[in-house]
Amino acid sequence: MSLAGCCLDKKWVVLREDPAGDRSASQDADVSPETSLLCTFRKDTHADKVYLAGREYFGEDGQTFSLRLVEKIKQQLKSDPTLRPDTQCPSVQAEFCRRATEAALGNNSKALLENRVLSVHAPSFSGAVRLGAELLRYWFDVSSAWDGPVYLSSPCDDSLAATFRAAGFHDIRHYYYWDDEQRDVCLKKLFVDLQEAPERSVILLPACGHYPTGAALSHNQWVMIAQLILRRGLRPFLLLPTPAFCCGDLDHDAWPVWYFASQGMELLCAQSFSHCFGLYGEAVSHLLCVLKHNSVLSSLRSQADKLSQSLWAQLSVGGARVVSTLLSNPAHLVEWQGEVKRIVERCLLIRQLLREKLRLLGSPGWDHVTQQSGLYCCLGLNAQQVDFLSNRRHVYVLPHGCINVSTINSHNLDYIAESVHAATTSL
Repeated sequence: MSLAGCCLDKKWVVLREDPAGDRSASQDADVSPETSLLCTFRKDTHADKVYLAGREYFGEDGQTFSLRLVEKIKQQLKSDPTLRPDTQCPSVQAEFCRRATEAALGNNSKALLENRVLSVHAPSFSGAVRLGAELLRYWFDVSSAWDGPVYLSSPCDDSLAATFRAAGFHDIRHYYYWDDEQRDVCLKKLFVDLQEAPERSVILLPACGHYPTGAALSHNQWVMIAQLILRRGLRPFLLLPTPAFCCGDLDHDAWPVWYFASQGMELLCAQSFSHCFGLYGEAVSHLLCVLKHNSVLSSLRSQADKLSQSLWAQLSVGGARVVSTLLSNPAHLVEWQGEVKRIVERCLLIRQLLREKLRLLGSPGWDHVTQQSGLYCCLGLNAQQVDFLSNRRHVYVLPHGCINVSTINSHNLDYIAESVHAATTSL
């Protein structure tokens, strides 16, 4: 097995100041582990330094990847004199929302047919989460003083807690998700935490591409979680930050959203199309709200419009136009799926190669690396091993050894494997 493509002259990858354009909705006063890690990495002058904690997809050359079809559509749209300038355009936003909703729920969703779905174009994934958090107060027929509890996975994206705090939520708790000993999702402990959550608690659930671990739930496990949520009267808020990047298929990665809606559950879902379309930094995110009854749809939509105007200025429709153009064209969709599948296959190959390199070095127990899919992976390292990697080997990873597998390429693979082996055998 080998990584196709040309090698880097450097082992590290260049990151944008605002990875994936998804940090605009809210900022916490505290510096997140990811931000702190990146600052330390940039100060490091060692020639062999490696940064493995980025959020974007990086190609073999170490640069953020652009899909050929997306670039072609961009050029076609740019040269079309009949199109309005790249500013807020209701018709484009409406089409984008329709296509994004269908990508999550399917074309024949009962909720869509019964007109009880609210969808809103958002400037970023964090923006979609923030709007959803704000709408929760009006969704529940209770006092606006309601502020939780909100349950986040442990570990999770650090920006989520900051986003909910910015929306006025102070009762933020965590449920068990990743287990370092099992090196997988610990379903038993997850169930215990959700079982003990108070009624009407909001539970943020990673529908696919859990950041930062990459650990995913099976369809059977999702069915059990849905049953528990219904039985306990909890409120699901599903997250789709990297649809299609786990399996190369939008429908497969959005299956939990479709299933929850098919069970008649009220839910929120934040989607981002930045990764799967290579549209980093563009306003291509979406908030989906599925209601039990359409009687409150009009008032909730009015409230969403007011909140959107207060949260962000006019949205650019360039990215939304690209996404809706592609998803509405069957030929484009087939071509795009082919490109995405090649990306997914490369990530799977990287996982296989890393596991094999570690096995050859005499370091067993890495099957979990290939049992998951998508951009992110948790190696399951302890704090001492993570510190060893950064201080002794200049390899920078998030807590628990969470990495972005696409940052590994044919030039730095051996060095990374040797460094992980040294960390796990010398401590």
